Amino acid sequence: MENYRKARTVEQPCPCPFPDLPSNTPEVRVKDGSKVRNLMRFALSRMEEKAPSADNPGTNEGSEVSAGSGENLCRQIVFTGVGQSVAKAITCVEILKRRVRGLHQHTKLAYRTVQEVWEPLEPEAGLDSLTVSRNVPSVWVLLSRDSLDSNQPGYQAPGSFDAFWAQALKEEAATLRHEQRRKRGGTGTGRAEGAGRGKGPRKQPGRPGGTRKPLGHAGGGQ
Repeated sequence: MENYRKARTVEQPCPCPFPDLPSNTPEVRVKDGSKVRNLMRFALSRMEEKAPSADNPGTNEGSEVSAGSGENLCRQIVFTGVGQSVAKAITCVEILKRRVRGLHQHTKLAYRTVQEVWEPLEPEAGLDSLTVSRNVPSVWVLLSRDSLDSNQPGYQAPGSFDAFWAQALKEEAATLRHEQRRKRGGTGTGRAEGAGRGKGPRKQPGRPGGTRKPLGHAGGGQ
């Protein structure tokens, strides 16, 4: 591909996999440049009980957010991310679940087709344009105050993973305490082993060539 340059990238539209949602259900499309605090400000303004912020109720820098009309709180919200934005979308979902208790979750995985058009650097060389299609993974997460179908794959009941995370945090804390005790014990042993080094009587340096002779045995004094 050294003779080509990328001209444009076209993403094929992917419809929402959750049918029959209310018209006022917001859809948060997480992008690479999205900031989590801006996404959460919008999501909490639509799902949390308190009133939304008056200065910036629905602005999301680096993201595309489509919300239905209506000033009341929403019963459901959808997060979606494509490619590298999948991890950020999941992070937003977990934060919202901890701020708003009792949310049912339904997760679906899909692939979105992305087409890259490559143009030759030198058109007079007789090279044709190339179109490369790639399937990029994407995630769709529906959070709902109302009950969802528990028989559908990807369903998570409210609080289903609270005990799991609590046990994981407890094991992590125990491992950290064990490592700290081991480090403290290893440091003490090292000091004990080297405590007596270098504390013996200091030897006076002598002249090179052996010991000094007494003054009475000097040569030529018979």
